[in-house]
Order: sequence, then C-alpha cells, then structure tokens
Amino acid sequence: MSATMLAFHNDRKIKAKYSRRIAAHAKADQIINGKYWENGKGCAVGCTIHSGQHARYENELGIPRALAHLEDVIFERLPNELAMTWPARFLRAIPVGADLSMVASRFLFWLMDDMLAKAPERVKPQIKEVRRLFGERLDGREPAIDDWRKARSAADAADAYAADYAAADYAAADYAAAAYAAADAYADAAAYADAAADAAAYAADAADAADAARRLAATRFSEKLLELLANAPVLP
Repeated sequence: MSATMLAFHNDRKIKAKYSRRIAAHAKADQIINGKYWENGKGCAVGCTIHSGQHARYENELGIPRALAHLEDVIFERLPNELAMTWPARFLRAIPVGADLSMVASRFLFWLMDDMLAKAPERVKPQIKEVRRLFGERLDGREPAIDDWRKARSAADAADAYAADYAAADYAAADYAAAAYAAADAYADAAAYADAAADAAAYAADAADAADAARRLAATRFSEKLLELLANAPVLP
C-alpha cells in the first residue's frame, strides 16, 4: 500500500515557499483570468506552480490534483475581487501535514445535497444515485466502476430534459448537469480529478444570462471548499 500523501509533504517550508510566490504575484498584479501561465502571469494554478499541469500539485505541494482542478474552476467563476485573493486563501486554509485525499469527494457529496434542494423532481433520482456513490466512497466502500457507468447511463437518459429545462430555469438545469458530469467522469477510474473539475464547472457555469447567479454560486462553493480543506485531518 502506498504511503498517504500529506499536504505540503508535511513541511512548513514548502507551504511558506508557495505562499510567498502567490503573494508576490498578487502584489505585482500578475494573477489573471483565462490563462494558465504566460509571460510571468497566470491564473490561480499558474501562479502557484508556474504551469497549467494540475498533476504537479501532487509532486510539488502534496495536494491532490482533483483539488487543483477545483481551485481552478472556482477561480475562473469568482467575482474579480474575490478571484484575486482566492489562490492565497486556498493555500492558507490547508494545514501542513493534512490528509486531503477525501476532500474532493466530500465537496461533491455536499454538492449533490445542494442540487437535491433545488433540482426538479424529474432529475432527483439521478442526483441521488450519484450522491449515494460518493457516500459509499466516504464510508470506505469504493463503488465499482460498473456502478459509476450505470449512473452515467441514467444521467444520459435525462440529458435532453436538462437542455429543454434550461430555457425556463438555468439554475435547475445546471445543477442537474453537475450530477451528470460527475457520473460521466467517474465511469473511468482514471478520471477522478476531472470528475471534480467537471462537477464544479457545470454547477457554477450557468448561461451568460445568469452570470450573477454563477458568481454567487462560485462564491458559495469557494467558502465550502475552504471549510473542508481547513478541517482535513492532520496525521501524526
């Protein structure tokens, strides 16, 4: 069994190094939307690792790539004044030596609950099934790939409904799409990181006509993710 990956590789100097880097980019007004890393400027991920390769979070910072994807999609959807402080807040929330392996799944489980409170009855069974699978993962019972594939098939059957519903209610269709994205990505065991990114992106990314709602949702998502990061268990 491989050793548990610990945040910042259980080294305060690593957290300090990347925190200083982000602070320097912020001071120089080099944190920007829409680009990973170009000419000394970039997004939340780019200014952290000077690259757009999310997997480098694992080697350099001891942070699962799924969380790098979540940091990324939330950053791109936050109001500008919050987006510029988001990379520093993300790093600051993470305790040195924390086990972050289940944080993305906890976030997505919470997201499914959030969807259930707002989605129309017709799509709730699909959302509940995806929520159940995340619940099993959090209980230490990893769902079989076939279970994720079945959830994906059920979601596919409801896709047309979500598209039709969008004209009347962007938010409801958007929440439904988040469940579809999660099931779709988890159908492939190698797509764990993309599942987190896709679910957050679909949930936060409404139509342009609902831009304010999207930014409000991203703000709420950011606060929940920070809460989960801060409360991740620190191993002895």
